[in-house]
Amino acid sequence: MVVAAALTALVAVLGMMGVVGSYGRRRPAHTTSDFLVASRGVSPAWNASAISSEYISAAAFLGTAGLVLAYGADMLWLPIGAAAGYVLLLAFVTAPLRRSGAYTISDFAEWRLGSLTVRRVVSGCVCVIGWFYLLPQFQGAGVTLRVLTGAPMWVGWAVVVGVVLLLVLSGGMRSITVVQGVQYWVKLVAVAVPAVALLTMWHLDGGDDPTGRQLPSFDRDTTVSVQADVIVYVPDDTTAQVHGLLDGDDHDGDDVALAVGKHSLGKGTALVFPEGAPVPHAERLPVQDGHTWAMPFGRDQEHGLFATYSALLGVLLGTMGLPHILMRFYTDRCGRAARRTAAMVPVLLSLFYVFPAMYGALGRLYTPDLLMTGDTDATILMLPQRLAPGLAGVLLTGLVAAGAFAAFISTSCGIVVTIAGTISQCLLRGGVRAFRIGALIALAVPLTMVSKVGPLGAAGLVTLALTVSACSLCPLLVLGIWWRRLTALGAGAGLVVGGGLAVAAGVAWLFGGPWDGWAAAILAQPAMAIVPVTFAVMIGVSLLNHRRVPRRAGRVMARLHLPEEIVIR
Repeated sequence: MVVAAALTALVAVLGMMGVVGSYGRRRPAHTTSDFLVASRGVSPAWNASAISSEYISAAAFLGTAGLVLAYGADMLWLPIGAAAGYVLLLAFVTAPLRRSGAYTISDFAEWRLGSLTVRRVVSGCVCVIGWFYLLPQFQGAGVTLRVLTGAPMWVGWAVVVGVVLLLVLSGGMRSITVVQGVQYWVKLVAVAVPAVALLTMWHLDGGDDPTGRQLPSFDRDTTVSVQADVIVYVPDDTTAQVHGLLDGDDHDGDDVALAVGKHSLGKGTALVFPEGAPVPHAERLPVQDGHTWAMPFGRDQEHGLFATYSALLGVLLGTMGLPHILMRFYTDRCGRAARRTAAMVPVLLSLFYVFPAMYGALGRLYTPDLLMTGDTDATILMLPQRLAPGLAGVLLTGLVAAGAFAAFISTSCGIVVTIAGTISQCLLRGGVRAFRIGALIALAVPLTMVSKVGPLGAAGLVTLALTVSACSLCPLLVLGIWWRRLTALGAGAGLVVGGGLAVAAGVAWLFGGPWDGWAAAILAQPAMAIVPVTFAVMIGVSLLNHRRVPRRAGRVMARLHLPEEIVIR
């Protein structure tokens, strides 16, 4: 029944997108303006819904609940940073950027600094950020279909690629704006209705407080199957019935005593734990008691305070530089409309982010086995079946699955439009045909990487993309808009140094290691170390190269900061 509900939800989401997308294409898209910025004709309320929908990606829909399950209240800083980033965006970026008249961030960089080289460097940053951001969308789609239907991971990737190509190639920004605006409300309903229903069931079940448990434990006899080779940490002595490989020995239903410490499990191994047994944790996840789990800085790890603040800084500043979000403000009719759009977005995001935290707290009670398999992104998908076995759970699972796929596809569409616009304008000399080629390239690159990413969750991958944005495009925008003396050489040097260091740290974290100590802390969350370096390089090189400040810098700054009604030539 769960499989049928998941497939029905997927068909319903795809059908809704087709109908709504066709409404958005009632005026055919023929020009670059149609494809990239919807002819600058989107209202603030509709644009705010579309932006919020774009930001509510796999990380927000699946990853936040999984992080709260695994790490506790510490992870609530991430949605706080996401919403707060729009306050900075409103204060420093939206209206001036909209007044520049550019189609993309690359266009803005060339217009502001008069340098084709800087434009190309910015285009590279845009593509890298977008590709990092697409990885968790593919991964989330694969996890959702695998958990709910048993399908291979690649099926989820194929669904996302196919739907995104259909929407983007047929109508560009105009088509996806209508779809995304509707999808925000679909996602809000899909996450809110099951959350309220599950909280009611939890209350009727006795209202046990998840923070009251010393360690996560199984509330009934539970069978856990691992889908890949994994090392787990057992926090307390326990006994389990083992079917498969444990610590290199093959067992066929034997009762095995598991001592405190690490144990290796082979792919396909199943363990049956008795009621009350402590939950083993995947090696990469911390073991926390109820008190530590509920504290905002409770993670028992080296340099936890640095990691928390660095992640918060990366999300906060990274939001200011996200290319697919910034591109949205070009679709507003004027700078005043862009400010109204940016003011609405934190409200819509805050309304959504209330609910994933609830799922994470309930997951500590009802899906603690995910801590053992490491598949914490599945928390929101598994909870309805655990709290409400039967028809009610099936229906709630279908609703959650619909919201999840709306999240993957909505965010992917915005990113692909941004990358395609950047590639077509910078490398392929523009035009609709170049835009469509760029869309194919935008999807092909992350599709070749997603199978090699490993166990990092959706939220971790999105945080990585935000960190690259914070270390490259955010300093460029802040200084480019507010500091007259920025030069092309300074901007280019800062982008290369900051973006290069952030990408290197991300690649090392994804494909290198294992790391420990300060190396692990900095590679996992490098924003606090790299962002100051980027600002310092841009400012320092510009001051050393002060004779190369563009002659038209005064007129450019006037156009950025004066009302649009005043024409600056």
